[in-house]
Amino acid sequence: MLGEIFYWIFNMSIAASLCGLVVLPIHRIKRIPRRVSVWLWLIPFIRMCVPVGISGKYGLMSLISRFTTKTVTIYLITDDTAFTMMNSVMGANGYFPITYKVDLLEDVFKVGGWVWVTVGAALVLAFGIIYAVTLREVKEATHLWDNVYLSDKIRVPAVYGIVRPRIVLPRAYDKKELSYILLHERTHIKRGDNLLRTVAFFLVCIHWFNPLCWLFLKRLCTDMELACDEAVIARCDEGQRRAYAHTLVSSVEKANVFASTFGGAKIRLRIENILSYKKMTAVSLVGFTALLAVIAYILLTNAA
Repeated sequence: MLGEIFYWIFNMSIAASLCGLVVLPIHRIKRIPRRVSVWLWLIPFIRMCVPVGISGKYGLMSLISRFTTKTVTIYLITDDTAFTMMNSVMGANGYFPITYKVDLLEDVFKVGGWVWVTVGAALVLAFGIIYAVTLREVKEATHLWDNVYLSDKIRVPAVYGIVRPRIVLPRAYDKKELSYILLHERTHIKRGDNLLRTVAFFLVCIHWFNPLCWLFLKRLCTDMELACDEAVIARCDEGQRRAYAHTLVSSVEKANVFASTFGGAKIRLRIENILSYKKMTAVSLVGFTALLAVIAYILLTNAA
């Protein structure tokens, strides 16, 4: 049973890798705002957690199905459309239960399944402990007002928690920069970035054996900071944008996978993004939304 689960996880990881490799160059296109391109990272992460997809004639998987990717039909909707599961490995003669083409494959996935679940559980446990310890330290912070706290155990402002997020400031924070810091962190809370970050991390723990998934997680976290910056400076004039950029420069770069930190991405990249910011019009918003929908269809549909 465990070997069969790992078989399908392995296939899902291959599909996620293919989608992520397409997203990588697209998200580097500077004309696409980071507030838009950050959502492209949902595509490989959806591939990591959803085993079943709808078939489509014009998707990436249909394009490459002649060479590497096949599917297993779960439920036929129409003659041309069905719910299917990715089967890139193509190592079985039958499914549900799986009957492998050769006995060696059965042994490989059986052993691989035990290794997969052991390492994955260890990663989840380790980072669960880190998360619990972090929240415990935050609980000792001094309350200032609303959901803003002060702590001598952190070096940069950050949002901690998911259900009741707290903005925690270091004791040595600069009062002149406080308004920009709070605006940034409250934008993270409004966007639900801590929840998205945590879910993405646990999905990568499931796909720990795939180095590309760790790369996608890193890119997602970076783009979340850039998207948050854009959401903030969209409400600022040019002078305020420069002041905001100056606040970033004075912050310390120290990332935390479970917290949205004010200096949590490459400062130089964020400064360049802020200074080159262009306001998004209603027309461009519609155009970018349509582009996202097309890309999502191409990458999320399975081979027909």
